[in-house]
Amino acid sequence: MSSPATSTPSRSSTPSLLSDPARTHLSVPGQHHPSGSEQSLNRIKNVPGYTTPVFKGKEEQRAKVQANVAAKGFIPRELVPNEVNWFYSHLGIDDTYFQAESIDVISDHIIALFGAKVLAYTKHDPTTLAIDLEKVDENGATFIHTSSPGKTATEGPGATCESRIDELFLDKSTQDNAFRLETYRSQGSISATASQQLRCYFVTKCNFPLASASSDGKTDIRTVSDPVFLEKASENTLEIYQRVMWNVESRYGPVIEVFEVEGSRERRLVIGYKMGGTSKFFSALSNLYHFYSLYSARKYVEQFSNGITIISLYLNPLPSSNAPPIEHSIFQVMREASLLYCLPDNPFFYPGADPSRGHAVQEATYAYCGWVFAQHFCNRLGPAYLQLRNILDESNPSHAEVLNDIKMRFREETFTRESIAEVIHRHGDLINMLYVNFAMVHYPPSDQASNLMPTLSYQRLQTHLPLSDQELYDKIRKAVHNKHELQVLESLLIFNKHVLKTNFYQPTKVALSFRLAPDFLPEVEYPKKPFGMFFVIGGEFRGFHIRFRDVARGGIRIVMSRNRETYSINQRMLFDENYGLASTQSLKNKDIPEGGAKGTILPSLGSSPRLCFEKYVDAVIDLLIPGRSPGIKEQLVDLYGKAEILFFGPDEGTADMMDWAALHARERGAETWWKSFTTGKSAETLGGIPHDVFGMTSLSIRQYVLGLYKQLGLREKDITKVQTGGPDGDLGSNEILLSSDKTVAVIDGSGVLADPAGINRHELVRLAKLRATVSHFDRTKLSKDGYLVLVEEQDVKLPSGELVIDGTDFRNSAHLRFKADLFVPCGGRPEAVNISNVAALVDSEGKPNFKYIVEGANLFLTQQARIYLEKRKAVLFKDSSTNKGGVTSSSLEVLAGLALSTEEYVDLMIFKDGKPSTFYQSYVKDIQDKISGNAAAEFHCIWREHTRAQGSKPRTIISDELSSTLNNLQAELESSDLYDDLAMRKNVIARAVPKTLVEQVGLDTLLTRLPEPYQRALFSSWVAAHFIYKYGVNGSSVDFFHFVRDLAV
Repeated sequence: MSSPATSTPSRSSTPSLLSDPARTHLSVPGQHHPSGSEQSLNRIKNVPGYTTPVFKGKEEQRAKVQANVAAKGFIPRELVPNEVNWFYSHLGIDDTYFQAESIDVISDHIIALFGAKVLAYTKHDPTTLAIDLEKVDENGATFIHTSSPGKTATEGPGATCESRIDELFLDKSTQDNAFRLETYRSQGSISATASQQLRCYFVTKCNFPLASASSDGKTDIRTVSDPVFLEKASENTLEIYQRVMWNVESRYGPVIEVFEVEGSRERRLVIGYKMGGTSKFFSALSNLYHFYSLYSARKYVEQFSNGITIISLYLNPLPSSNAPPIEHSIFQVMREASLLYCLPDNPFFYPGADPSRGHAVQEATYAYCGWVFAQHFCNRLGPAYLQLRNILDESNPSHAEVLNDIKMRFREETFTRESIAEVIHRHGDLINMLYVNFAMVHYPPSDQASNLMPTLSYQRLQTHLPLSDQELYDKIRKAVHNKHELQVLESLLIFNKHVLKTNFYQPTKVALSFRLAPDFLPEVEYPKKPFGMFFVIGGEFRGFHIRFRDVARGGIRIVMSRNRETYSINQRMLFDENYGLASTQSLKNKDIPEGGAKGTILPSLGSSPRLCFEKYVDAVIDLLIPGRSPGIKEQLVDLYGKAEILFFGPDEGTADMMDWAALHARERGAETWWKSFTTGKSAETLGGIPHDVFGMTSLSIRQYVLGLYKQLGLREKDITKVQTGGPDGDLGSNEILLSSDKTVAVIDGSGVLADPAGINRHELVRLAKLRATVSHFDRTKLSKDGYLVLVEEQDVKLPSGELVIDGTDFRNSAHLRFKADLFVPCGGRPEAVNISNVAALVDSEGKPNFKYIVEGANLFLTQQARIYLEKRKAVLFKDSSTNKGGVTSSSLEVLAGLALSTEEYVDLMIFKDGKPSTFYQSYVKDIQDKISGNAAAEFHCIWREHTRAQGSKPRTIISDELSSTLNNLQAELESSDLYDDLAMRKNVIARAVPKTLVEQVGLDTLLTRLPEPYQRALFSSWVAAHFIYKYGVNGSSVDFFHFVRDLAV
């Protein structure tokens, strides 16, 4: 892949000092941005940022410690004064330690130090002198150990110290229980013969004030600080931290600043972020600056009661180091700190590595992303699976099950996470080349106006000559002789070739996001090609977003894992689950502008689902909004080249997060589309249109039930009905409230309510209005043959004499035991009726237990089960046709957000004093009418097609064909020139948009406000749906001509 000209600076401008490959382990080409120069010019005076209060009782304590050490008898009496004096006066331990620790603890530490000296003496090697002192309790900790400056310890004292501090204190800090940290390197050496220095860590529990003060969203730092911090911090430090705190409050990601200390080469790196926003970060930062041969004199981690963490590192260059000068490397540390914030626990960033070996943070982060990509997209099935699939019949349920089992096994055994990681570790040089191949395309263009020296990122180009895709592939092929390893490395090259844009090089971010072209997906596994893919990786999660059309909408689902085994399965299946959900959504979204889409988020075990969702959303927004803030959000390299808008909705685990996502999009600058970014928003505060309150999904289900009654001449009060999903749920409660049938059974999460004489309707309505489960049913309202069995009950005797041993087992299979005219599943587990149990719904004479089935709940029956029942004369309407009312409502919620300005939206859609506006009420009524109209039109179309085929084609298949034909026609119309006929376009959009909205905004204004891709989708979906519903799936070209001609009038 050739790089853009703008990102290939001339080789001649390389400073000679950095041009030696052996002296530079650098990252990507390009010059540093002006923001870096501005930050580098933040100069501060060469004075301590913290003062250490003088411990007035130090001499008195020293005398007591000396007496205590002598009394213990481990050190010869004549040596005790000298050892105590050395500890107090020559090690350089400041008064913080002596003031905090007891006489016994200090005495123990002096004895331990003496013992370590004796041990080193017996080995006749002073360099083996190792000190490892610690005290840990619930209020904090003290760690003191030997430490070589500028080097991450991989064994012995200090190897795990900082990671333990992260794990025990910093990562667990909350606003109610936070810990601050001071750590510094001692000035003196540990003995007269050994040159090692001590590293001291002091962790203390914060004692926050009860109240804080803020103005215009800006908190006064003095009102949220621990008093010990306020006592020690200089005025200059307070000013710096105050500014960082305000920046953190106004952003979602980390704030990173560098300060130059006058008269020295020291640089102070200050990082602020929301408490709990990352983990293992403090210890990872040490690995980062050690990589560039820097060492820290002092480090501080401060916590504040408004939920903000600030880290401050005092960095200096190691003397006599061959590493790049700190004046250059500090900007690399800044940039890479943002990557570490996203992925602090990265197995490919080697602790203890230096610029001549191992991976730098950027290469390691790339390797991690490639590792996750390969886990999902190494083609694990191959030709053997394809041959088998060609032999077997996928429409045969038993064959399909065998194929699915083989697919699962291939995916489990061929490429494991561990085997892919081993390949990446084994081929470090090839990974670096692959990284340069990636960086040459996606590193943002240099600012040619900048007078800065080229950064270390630029230098990387001098040490690795970029290869073309073909040259790189040939090099990989020649270097790797194992087919398995070749496939893993090929997958990283495929990743490079299909990334259209990424936030990898954004100065600040909370997770990594990639917009991928989905062309690489193998057709054997993914026969329907998605339109677009987003791939998101965070320290706590991974996620995808897939859409099948440019304008598409679907829910964001959080996939939770109960244990490590479930997590492992979810990891392997995440993309396939996402693909399947988005594909199914396409069938349901057939008569609305938005095609099918879905997002999935897989949190790591123990991670906060809310934090994962927020990071996922923020990282996706990075790719939707052009960056315009130097040093914060900058312009990306965009190979896609078109504006994109995504529409998110609620799904499992995210229903209460839609408000946050919409408001966050607004804070990020999405002024035109924040209102439509999410559906399922709160009605009162954000103008959402809740499906349950207005019965949106139930309205479409209801049209199918009413259509059945009308076509078959049935009276509703004579119809017996079984319902899953109880009065506590959205669909269940509305089905009860809208119907007047004779319900004989209701099954919900709490148990089974049944009465052959018909369940008391007044009592059912009472529960539906209360949104209460059937467990609250008044048993006195049951007939003599009626019963209520709760899931927690055991050994319950039914009126028939049957004994129910376990209430949960009884509930789980209850939908298979009843007979009635009508079955309406409004809740329950997916695939509750499948090919292995569907026979239970047919009696000994081959007649189905239910004459009519209207599938309200998603995926309650499998496709094979539906066809099995239809072959036995059940009249069945599947979920993608019946329950589309919710998606129609959400689609029109999106439309309102796009069509109204922010001022209009706030005025018309958001409640005032808890009450909706007249516009809102009228718009909701329009939505309800459209849902009912669309559902009735599709019902009659399916009924007509089934009659035309004389019952030879199941309604399930007709429904699928209807969805596919409609979607295909819509796609054709979107790319046709029909849309360019202005008169026709106006006529269609005037009919497609609810009347209330057209009258409020005006048609011409609508045409200027709605994004052009959305207008095309709206036009095409309306034309396709109304043509198909009128003429059926077999409508001719002549029919279409007449239909379109009428639209132009």
